Amino acid sequence: MYQCVPAAVTTRGGSPTDNGDSVVTLDQVPRWSDADSRSSFGYDNEDPSFTNPFFPDPLTSPSEGESSRCGMVSSFPVDHEINSKIYLWRGHPWNLEVDAVVNSTNELLDEAHSSPGLHAAAGPGLAEECTTVGGCRTGEAKVTNAYDLPARRVIHTVGPKYAVKYHTAAENALSQCYRSCLELLIENGLQSIAMGCIYTESKSYPREPATHVAIRTIRRFLEKQKNKIAAVVFCTTTSTDTEIYKRLLPLYFPRDKHEEEVAISKLPADVGDENGETIIDERKIRIKPLPKKNIPITLQPPAGLSVSDVGLVRRNSSYLDFYLDPAFMSLIKDPDQRRKEQWEKTAQSQRGWNYAKMLGFGDLGGPILSAAEEYSLHSRYLAKAKSLNLSEIEEMKIV
Repeated sequence: MYQCVPAAVTTRGGSPTDNGDSVVTLDQVPRWSDADSRSSFGYDNEDPSFTNPFFPDPLTSPSEGESSRCGMVSSFPVDHEINSKIYLWRGHPWNLEVDAVVNSTNELLDEAHSSPGLHAAAGPGLAEECTTVGGCRTGEAKVTNAYDLPARRVIHTVGPKYAVKYHTAAENALSQCYRSCLELLIENGLQSIAMGCIYTESKSYPREPATHVAIRTIRRFLEKQKNKIAAVVFCTTTSTDTEIYKRLLPLYFPRDKHEEEVAISKLPADVGDENGETIIDERKIRIKPLPKKNIPITLQPPAGLSVSDVGLVRRNSSYLDFYLDPAFMSLIKDPDQRRKEQWEKTAQSQRGWNYAKMLGFGDLGGPILSAAEEYSLHSRYLAKAKSLNLSEIEEMKIV
């Protein structure tokens, strides 16, 4: 069973909060790396009504089909220093005495779409300040005062709407939410943060995939900034979320070699990049080295040139021949050569008498026309012929 911390043990300043709930300090929250928390974070289902056939125990022995991955190196090795900064709390973050709490809200930061219970616990001052920060875009974060909360600041962030068609975009936007919150924490000189589930049912984000994104993003961020953050508290308010976090935390924050080895076979195939974001191979920027020749190149300008002529030498196309692939350059004609060929065709068409042009049939001695040009020319001539009045010639009866 997940151990719930007793209420009314410690209050900030020796008094309860304005809403009557007692303040809970970090000393009262189970630490992920504590030895006694292994039993308290056990894998028995704390809610008998919650049946969960989709969440297999990640710390059970790997099956035969998965044993082939056990020789791989873990993407998330044991790190006791990072593990000591992780906490799991069943309850609202508003009662925790930390430097900042996270509010999952919408772009307008209004009270109706904020995390349940936040504005009631913080008082009317929070809603008034939220109207002055200019909104917040999806994936970004804004910070305000905490007012009546035990925390010092409230960090507001906007989670993405989920659609299967845009799964990767939603996943990366959610990862950006968690990363933006941690970046704001450091920018404001704060060290501890309590984070509820940013993904919400109203935005149709599946809980387990969202939990993978949340935990691995926090892990990757702490790997780079662990000296600037003292505590990250994952807060859950339902038995479903608590169950998911208890089952997935060992995958990204293994506490011993056994958990690390078993996690290798249980982790998803895609665990993101160094920031925890999903990378699409088709969108990677691929930069290949320029083809090289075996011809040595001399970067020094020839002797005897004035300073003003050096730039002309460097801009000469022969200077770049060392770097350019002849097979590629052969596909493109030299502009000067192409222009010269056009002039020669024009001059050739103007030589001698062009009787067709004199009779009004156009420049038939010009360059060969394409099929489209021939059809266009024929259409114009036909239209012109139909518009001519030949009645006088018909009366002469010479045809």
